[in-house]
Amino acid sequence: MNHNEIKDLLTKAQASGTDNLNKFFVQPGNQLQGLMAYDLAPVAAVLYPVLTPLRNRIPRVTGGFNIQANWKAITGINTTNQRAGVSEGNRSAFIAQTTADYFASYRGYGLENYVTFEGDYASREFADVKALAVSQLLQAMMIQEERLDLGGNTSVKLGKTPTPALSLQATGGSIPASQTVSVVCIALGPQAYLDVAGHNNGIIGQKFDPATAHVPGLITRGNADGTNDSFGGGSAQKSTAATITTGAGAVNSINAVVEPVRGAWGYAWFAGTAGNEKLCAVTSVNSVAITNIPTAGQLASEIADSDNSTSHLDYDGLFIQAAKEDSNSYWKTLGVNQSLTSDGAGGIEEFEEAFMAFYNLYRISPTVMMVSSQECINITRKIIANGGAPLLRFTMDPKSLADGKISAGVSVGSYLNKVMGVEVPIVVHPNLAPGTIFFISESVPYPLPGVAHPIQKRLRADYYQLEWPLKSRKYEYGVYADGVLQHFAPFSMGVITNISNG
Repeated sequence: MNHNEIKDLLTKAQASGTDNLNKFFVQPGNQLQGLMAYDLAPVAAVLYPVLTPLRNRIPRVTGGFNIQANWKAITGINTTNQRAGVSEGNRSAFIAQTTADYFASYRGYGLENYVTFEGDYASREFADVKALAVSQLLQAMMIQEERLDLGGNTSVKLGKTPTPALSLQATGGSIPASQTVSVVCIALGPQAYLDVAGHNNGIIGQKFDPATAHVPGLITRGNADGTNDSFGGGSAQKSTAATITTGAGAVNSINAVVEPVRGAWGYAWFAGTAGNEKLCAVTSVNSVAITNIPTAGQLASEIADSDNSTSHLDYDGLFIQAAKEDSNSYWKTLGVNQSLTSDGAGGIEEFEEAFMAFYNLYRISPTVMMVSSQECINITRKIIANGGAPLLRFTMDPKSLADGKISAGVSVGSYLNKVMGVEVPIVVHPNLAPGTIFFISESVPYPLPGVAHPIQKRLRADYYQLEWPLKSRKYEYGVYADGVLQHFAPFSMGVITNISNG
């Protein structure tokens, strides 16, 4: 049978509609039936955030050497306030100066990734997975460096978390009657808080789940070369347990409060019978309402009774540098369930107090305010609701009103420092905990000989990539850096913390 005869037979079979051949070429019912192409987008979508505002703003200076960076500062002249008047023919008095010495040990930091030979084979004609492995490794490094720049902690121990004070409420919960409830609290530094509460930077959709969340105590990490590192995960020593017994009824709840811990971003709360307290909540303020006793979750007893708030592998981030008692940074801790306070004139009392302190003590103004999404909304709400609306400036293109519509909603993008007459931008930071506002000064009106910036990353080695020799059928990559975060004027930073939502 020749080619033309076969073609004629196929044409007749399809036209008749009775041959099985016709059925094989109707649209399949699902992806696994019949003959069809695979409608695949040409590239894999990148659906994760890489947000590093501090890392992007901080200058990077190479040339570091030795094992630590050292710097000195003159912090005062004529500190005894000698008067300048002088009697005829006589000399005046000597002035006195104050100086400060600073140092910080260099830290290496990096991450690794790999691609198996089979993974490389399978992705051909679709994606260069080896290039993706390195580019995503660099992005992951940037995110972790952002966490270090903000909340790395190698020197400020949070200590033992204070014992909670408990009070019983006869409504608002589901705790049964006549039950003795034990409550344990653990203060969380920045790194631990981000691990427990979820940071949504590099991953999407993260949120706190008490059944699966894990407060990091002492971390032992297995490394790519088979070694192990042990370091503090960022949590304070757990508190002594406090107990309370519920009364009648089955809708009891418990309010718990601890003394605020300087340097903490939040608090992990465990509740249950004595010795069986399970993680039930994480808050960014020093109080919580416990409405039920968890049946699943991490046990407080699983966490070693020790202070794991510092890591010898970190350098001190800006927030931790501000938290040091000798930094002279502005620090304001609000009271229990206290939110920001409207001043009745389009401003916020806590901001006005902070700006006065910056000027009165140091004659400076912060250059940026870092806030969480929660505080961004609350700041706008406080200002608009307290008489600030007439004081706002709107800029609008008249053409946008041609259809008779206007856009609703207002966001406060900056705040006027009335003392010095400068606008301070408000920047939402992706990792900053709710309930904390961080003031940073990227410039100060002082002479800094030989120093271009008051904040800088001093590096012995900036980002470098390693492609390790093959030791198995894997392509292994590393991205590393080595440096420290220097702040020549830590007193120019400030913190308002323990801010309740509202």
